[in-house]
Amino acid sequence: MSKEILFNAFEMTSAMHNSHGLWKHPENKRHRNYKDLNYWIEYAKLLEKGKFDAVFFADVLGVYDVYKRSKHPSIRDGLQVPLNDPALLISAMASVTENLSFAITVSTTYEQPFGNARRFSTLDHLTKGRIAWNVVTSYLPNAARNFGLEDMIKHDERYNIADEYLEVSYKLWENSWEDGAFVEDHETNTLVDPEKVHEINHDGHYFKVEGPHLSEPSLQRTPVIYQAGTSERGRDFAAKHAECIFVGGPTPERIRFYADDIRKRAVKHGRNPENIKIFSFLNVVVGNTTEEAEEKFKAYTSVWSAEAAKAQYGASGYDIAEYEELDPDLPFGYNKSTEGGHYKAAMLTTDAPKPLTVGEVLTRFESPDRSSFIIGNPEEVADGIQAQFEKSGVDGFNLNHLVTPGDLESFVELVVPVLQERGLYKKEYKQGTLREKLFSQGEPLLPNDHPAAKFRRAFVESK
Repeated sequence: MSKEILFNAFEMTSAMHNSHGLWKHPENKRHRNYKDLNYWIEYAKLLEKGKFDAVFFADVLGVYDVYKRSKHPSIRDGLQVPLNDPALLISAMASVTENLSFAITVSTTYEQPFGNARRFSTLDHLTKGRIAWNVVTSYLPNAARNFGLEDMIKHDERYNIADEYLEVSYKLWENSWEDGAFVEDHETNTLVDPEKVHEINHDGHYFKVEGPHLSEPSLQRTPVIYQAGTSERGRDFAAKHAECIFVGGPTPERIRFYADDIRKRAVKHGRNPENIKIFSFLNVVVGNTTEEAEEKFKAYTSVWSAEAAKAQYGASGYDIAEYEELDPDLPFGYNKSTEGGHYKAAMLTTDAPKPLTVGEVLTRFESPDRSSFIIGNPEEVADGIQAQFEKSGVDGFNLNHLVTPGDLESFVELVVPVLQERGLYKKEYKQGTLREKLFSQGEPLLPNDHPAAKFRRAFVESK
């Protein structure tokens, strides 16, 4: 097979991520060590050993508090809290690796673009071009209140803000500094040629930024753009801006629907769909034998927290507690719209393989959803990954893990060699920046069909 699978480790710099209640598992180390720099250094080494393309750091700016209208269920089970800033880990992790890349989640709704642009330029310099930005618009009501708002900004307006935020960012990265501005000319006493450093003078609806960008151009100039969104507005935003797009769905067929739709939308935006990589989520439990894997999953189920799972579903804007007193045979549905994450809401309705009852929905939170896991010995897990890869049409996966670092260690030791033997996974890294590793063009800069390029071209033509 000519197409190889891309893998990101799906992570958070928190006590727990999506492994609800698994802090009680005796082999889980993350809730004690997530704030230890050496933990993350060893983590990076493990991922590079397994030839992972990147570690993808999700992030939130508030506590999940929709479920039961309380923060207590989330805090009690460590649902993405306590949580540290992932950007501060990257330099240390990059210093012990040569090829592993890093995708960091930053919201366009609450942070200003000028400071964020400098953050990513700095990281791109320090990692030698191994940085990506996962663009999110944020979906937690508590996050809005943490940044001085009484209510969340409406879903589609958050994307309007994000569009302009990206425009400002592109101007700073692509337009502000010319190549060769850093001259180090002793004869003229000039370190940086001021004629080659320019203000951007952006004056828009949401942002006003004079510039110039404070950082000189990094290897990629603009970091690789990641994005996740399955709503109508989210898919269009991703098709316009993103190079790596995460889509979710209960079946490979549904994932393929979203992937095909995004690629078609990209063409309408004047982009080559080959310049987009599609990722979906992957849950794996592997053992040396099928029996060992089943025992692992059984142990995971025994410490699972339904409360934390229900609390996380609050990202949809819906309180699942409101359904707990209803007749379980009633059809499940929503009686209002919310400004929360549309993809979460779709999981139990439009994306579900069949219409669900209230009882069926509530049961889903009681234990890990076995149907979303590939469980077995190395060959069986590789079979499952290959089938999902081929049926869904994705380019790679965000690999989730319930017990850290044990699940990742098992994947690297047991599954990676089988995928490599089948020609499904690389044995060696490509050289270059993250963008060069991901795409066949072999260029560190964004391609000319990307919307950021118009600012670059406009700058070149005006010189």
